[in-house]
Amino acid sequence: MDKQNPQMNASHPETNLPVGYPPQYPPTAFQGPPGYNGYPGPQVSYPPPPAGHSGPGPAGFPVPNQPVYNQPVYNQPVGAAGVPWMPAPPPPLNCPPGLEYLSQIDQILIHQQIELLEVLTGFETNNKYEIKNSFGQRVYFAAEDTDCCTRNCCGPSRPFTLRIIDNMGQEVITLERPLRCSSCCCPCCLQEIEIQAPPGVPIGYVIQTWHPCLPKFTIQNEKREDVLKISGPCVVCSCCGDVNFEIKSLDEQCVVGKISKHWTGILREAFTDADNFGIQFPLDLDVKMKAVMIGACFLIDFMFFESTGSQEQKSGVW
Repeated sequence: MDKQNPQMNASHPETNLPVGYPPQYPPTAFQGPPGYNGYPGPQVSYPPPPAGHSGPGPAGFPVPNQPVYNQPVYNQPVGAAGVPWMPAPPPPLNCPPGLEYLSQIDQILIHQQIELLEVLTGFETNNKYEIKNSFGQRVYFAAEDTDCCTRNCCGPSRPFTLRIIDNMGQEVITLERPLRCSSCCCPCCLQEIEIQAPPGVPIGYVIQTWHPCLPKFTIQNEKREDVLKISGPCVVCSCCGDVNFEIKSLDEQCVVGKISKHWTGILREAFTDADNFGIQFPLDLDVKMKAVMIGACFLIDFMFFESTGSQEQKSGVW
């Protein structure tokens, strides 16, 4: 009898049953799912739970008033000023890192921040911009990187490096503008800007095209091949209205988008150079060309709407 039922003769310390009694439940019933080792004790450097603390609740149920870990986070990251950042979409094929945000938008809003020191003293400071989508979510943040002497001696015609970062703080786009002539009467050494993504890798250029009356630009790819044209109005004046620069096909017969300088009100226009811009382009446009459009917007801002003191730059617009 004893040989036929070895389970009856074995002791069961985990159930505190005497020899001769079979266990009422197999021990595995108390082990939980695979890999389960019980509730962990207090971690090092954390104080023990207070007296009377009941500990975690039943397995599979979150403890009331306690955070639930290892769950998806649906809250969007928030910028320093409380502006939500745009969630990063899956990057498309052959997309430079950081440009995947542009793959799902067809409109960009660029808001220049007001610099109090510049307003009060007229001392030119580095420009800063918020780049948002049509929902008001921040896509990028742009900051000018120019030394003090260059900013205040060369004014709006200054060469500059503008760095664009994403919500992770990584520089994803770099804009390089060399020093060029700002007079419309001189057809040589016209304005241009180089767009790099990632930094150090050119993906396109914006080249000013000489015209006696109209502001015109050519959009080029990384091989310096013409892709699109930009044409502005004869008189670039933002008095009580928006100023539109149309983005056209190479033959200038089809309008595919526009860059608009938005009217921001009489006080802001008169006493600051903080401008608001909007960019519209086809949703299926290459993300590299969308980034080049951002560079074109900044070049237009410096050429026509950047001011030094209370004098607004009007070179090349008549």
